[in-house]
Amino acid sequence: MLFRNRFLFLLALAALLAFLSLSLQFLHLIPVNPVREDGLNPKSRKRIMPDLLTEPPAIDPVYEAHVYCNIPTIAERSMEGYAPHYFKLVSVQVLIRHGDRYPLYAIPKTKRPDIDCMLLPSRKPSHPQLEAFIKHMSKGSAAQMDGSLSSLARYPSHSLCEMGELTQTGVVQHLRNGQLLREIYINKHKLLLSDWTAKQLYLETTGKSRTLQSALALLYTFLPDFDWKKINMRHQWSTIFCSGSCDCPMRNHYLEEEQRRQYSLRVKNNDLEKIYVDMAKIVGIPTRQLRASNPIDSLLCYFCHNVSFPCTKTGCIGMEHFKVIKRHQLEDERERQEKKLYFLYALLATHPLLNQTVNRLQRIAEGKKEEVFVLYSAHDVTLSPVLSALGITEARFPRFAARLVFELWQDGKRPKEHFIRILYNGADVTFQTSFCKDYYKRSIKPMCPLEKFVNFVKRDMFLIFNSTSYYDACRRRPL
Repeated sequence: MLFRNRFLFLLALAALLAFLSLSLQFLHLIPVNPVREDGLNPKSRKRIMPDLLTEPPAIDPVYEAHVYCNIPTIAERSMEGYAPHYFKLVSVQVLIRHGDRYPLYAIPKTKRPDIDCMLLPSRKPSHPQLEAFIKHMSKGSAAQMDGSLSSLARYPSHSLCEMGELTQTGVVQHLRNGQLLREIYINKHKLLLSDWTAKQLYLETTGKSRTLQSALALLYTFLPDFDWKKINMRHQWSTIFCSGSCDCPMRNHYLEEEQRRQYSLRVKNNDLEKIYVDMAKIVGIPTRQLRASNPIDSLLCYFCHNVSFPCTKTGCIGMEHFKVIKRHQLEDERERQEKKLYFLYALLATHPLLNQTVNRLQRIAEGKKEEVFVLYSAHDVTLSPVLSALGITEARFPRFAARLVFELWQDGKRPKEHFIRILYNGADVTFQTSFCKDYYKRSIKPMCPLEKFVNFVKRDMFLIFNSTSYYDACRRRPL
């Protein structure tokens, strides 16, 4: 009898739960995900990429610093290479920030962080192909390197890192990037076959050893044991990759206005000022000199490499100092998006690079088979304005070894139609862009038509300046 009553109770409970579930779905409180004819789940178009770490509810400078460091630990999830089965991948363009580096600035009167820049496969973080990478780099004299690139080391090799030098962590970050991209673009989509030619690659880097070495690390795992004779590394003298279109007075004007905004925010922050005064007393220098030494750059190196912050006879720089400075940096990034000065700078700063990107995508869409894989190795000051210009305002400031990917796809059912996807650190941000937000609302296509990107770069970027060309926008004073 007792068993029968329990059975009836469980049956009634199951019926109640089923009724509640159907009711909630009918009221749209629980999303229902029908599968379309093309096999795509429409919900997947949102491209929500959960962070590997649990995100805190408010600004947490320590959490954000961990994200920025990008220490290679667990396998990374990514959305690169996803498309309906009838779409064909025809081109990939990758813009990377160099990997983890030694600081560019030193905190005066403190001992430099003791970081070893020798590559040792036995030391963590490491990579299964690190030893092979070192051996292959030693054979690179056959490569064609533009200008001063030929005089730069192809991998870091100092027992005590030099200022700005790529670390072993930085090399491993890009070995992992290259391996991830190879699995998707080479193994899965056959973007390059085993007999690929030099004309199918376009490689460009700034004249810093850390960007050259980052490019070579990614390239090595993307195309293992590549033929050095097929490598033509172009030198870009400008960190914004403006090439022959760098003369832009209004770009400089907006940058100067943005720097004034940054300074104004800094002097208004009482907590930040107190921290600078306290740190200056610890190291025994004037406060203004400490500010000029950009302490966050150095402190991030200590933090990312788990090295104790520096001490003097007067005291020690501690985690509370670090938190306040890092929090201000994050607040500055947030205000920068709101004030729009940086956005105006970004549009003018990135147009030459985006225009080159669009021209190349158009040529490939027309049937050209050259430069189907492109790699630009750059800096945070390269990626950050590109993200801003595209309208991807929710993106974090570029971490070490950040990657921004432009994929070009051909519709197999309508071969003349081409679409792009834009991904940032593996997350699909295509429909966060200013030129494709509205299209996303109206279309079931999981990508953005190439012509929308073309129109944005060739025309719409200049509307905010009341101009019709890059040349005019660079010289038209704001009203």
